[in-house]
Amino acid sequence: MIDYTNHFKQKLKTQQQIGLWVGLADAYGTEIAANVGYDWLLIDGEHAPSDLRTTLSQLQSIAAYPSQAVVRPPIGNVQLIKQLLDIGAQTLLIPMVESVEQAELMVKAVRYPPQGVRGVGAALARATRWNSIPDYYATAHENICLLIQIESVAGLAHLDDILNVDGIDGIFIGAVDLSATMGYQGDPNHPVVQKVVMDAIQRIRVAGKAAGILSTQHEATQKYLDLGTEFVAVGVDTSVLMNSLSELLAKYKKDYKIYNKSNGY
Repeated sequence: MIDYTNHFKQKLKTQQQIGLWVGLADAYGTEIAANVGYDWLLIDGEHAPSDLRTTLSQLQSIAAYPSQAVVRPPIGNVQLIKQLLDIGAQTLLIPMVESVEQAELMVKAVRYPPQGVRGVGAALARATRWNSIPDYYATAHENICLLIQIESVAGLAHLDDILNVDGIDGIFIGAVDLSATMGYQGDPNHPVVQKVVMDAIQRIRVAGKAAGILSTQHEATQKYLDLGTEFVAVGVDTSVLMNSLSELLAKYKKDYKIYNKSNGY
């Protein structure tokens, strides 16, 4: 029998989960990452070319492994969220949320009426295994995990109010975009930015929500883990590939300049 439990959501407040950003937008590459054993894999549709079809194929490739899929759409759009949920995404990370109104709309988008506005189409949906999961409409919300991404000064200003919105499981701090809006473009590890990020993580956890972040610098990553941050992505597949290929080539081409840029996510 297929297990439909969202294990990422179940573990969100009980143990730290280590993830990887997946931007290759290809099921084969995503399956390699799933095979490695990361707790969660972020299928990125905001900055990577993952569309509905490629997201579906990546969800299918991850399903055979213990790794859990998290999907980031390009925007918090009700219609797109409906499609992502119907193809089987159970955990969504919504980017660029800056207000309580946006957060409340996202909660409604992942729930069926009368609590929400999610469109009903079970017979067509992989999420319901084409209408074969008993009581799916009544129980779907139990396995849907909604993560909100705060990544601007405006969003941070409304963080405390957003934390009071019922139905949000976790808050993800987008340090790179946040650093840009703070005037430190390309420098998420600047001390001023880091102070704000660490404070936000603590506020999120005190409010009873799970906190998340992406960090590719070991020292900063370890600080987030020591702080208790519940879900932490520690790398980006495209950067890992680029760095590894660059280092390999440099071994045999002595005049080759090694690529080593890891903050451009």
